[in-house]
Amino acid sequence: MQVMMYSILFVIVTIAVYLVMNLLYFKYRKAFFIPILTTTVGIILILILFKVPYETYMLGGKWVDLLLGPAIVSLAIPLYKQRELIKQNMLPILGGVMTGVLFGMVSGVLFAKMAGFSKEIVVSLLPKSITTPIAIQIASALGGATSLTIAFVMIAGFTGIILGPTFLKWFRIDTAIGRGIGLGAAAHALGTSKAIEIGEQEASYSSIAMTLSAIIGSIVGPVIAWLFY
Repeated sequence: MQVMMYSILFVIVTIAVYLVMNLLYFKYRKAFFIPILTTTVGIILILILFKVPYETYMLGGKWVDLLLGPAIVSLAIPLYKQRELIKQNMLPILGGVMTGVLFGMVSGVLFAKMAGFSKEIVVSLLPKSITTPIAIQIASALGGATSLTIAFVMIAGFTGIILGPTFLKWFRIDTAIGRGIGLGAAAHALGTSKAIEIGEQEASYSSIAMTLSAIIGSIVGPVIAWLFY
């Protein structure tokens, strides 16, 4: 009975915090007010303030987490609606995603090695721009720490949705395919959530970029790790 009460309580708390942060974002439209970021920070502060263990929170949080699967599957809707447009642009999509994956992985490894980080940290950082489930598998296979990989993936995602639109403006990338692939390849699911705000075509391109990044990254990731080690 107590477990059920905790589950219901933390589901309500999570949804309530998200709704408040969502209202805040739509009122001010500032990058740092993006709901997924502010909700995360808000939940962490609540857990610290009331000294709630993570395991206790996850009694209810796990039910929210389970919705991630259906949310990802729902991205098939804009993909289906824009299927003809995607077929017509398959070559630039593949080229853009491949470039994004290679640049993201190689640059991350180079900067980490220049900073003197250990191999474990470097390979944990390697799949930072790939969606979390695949990134964990890649890092684990290469000897990385999955907890670090999760943190790096979150940092990459938050950085992408906060700074991504600014970089798109700076480099005058104003096409749906450019914005969608850029956000999806650099910031995985979080980038796709931002692309949905921009438009349906951007959401479609970002969704396919996120998927292709996971596939390509799982293939080239071990090769890049082998080249550097």
